[in-house]
Amino acid sequence: MKCGTTEDFERAKAFYCNVLGLSVKREWAEGILIDAGSGLIEIFNNGKGEMKKGAVRHFALKTDNVDVDAEKVKRAGYRVFIEPKNIVMDSIPPYSARIAFCFGPLGEEIELFQEL
Repeated sequence: MKCGTTEDFERAKAFYCNVLGLSVKREWAEGILIDAGSGLIEIFNNGKGEMKKGAVRHFALKTDNVDVDAEKVKRAGYRVFIEPKNIVMDSIPPYSARIAFCFGPLGEEIELFQEL
């Protein structure tokens, strides 16, 4: 992700670290790597102006408790636009999960999911 302002960068860092409880793996002058378990979220602070959405529709973060994390997101002032619910993906074998969707600080769509 690229942030267009210092405020956007600080808001993104606070959201992923303070709200969702992820940790900083590496930080350098132009950005940060946030540890998301089996992956990394890379956020740059050197964008210019408003950033536009690209081809990525949303990304998913695995959690131990979707309901608790959705509440944390709401308490931090962010919108949960799909409230926590159970789903069964029509896959082979079927995949049961609890999911919720929210907007992050840069307008990114984030799916919170928990295997059932």
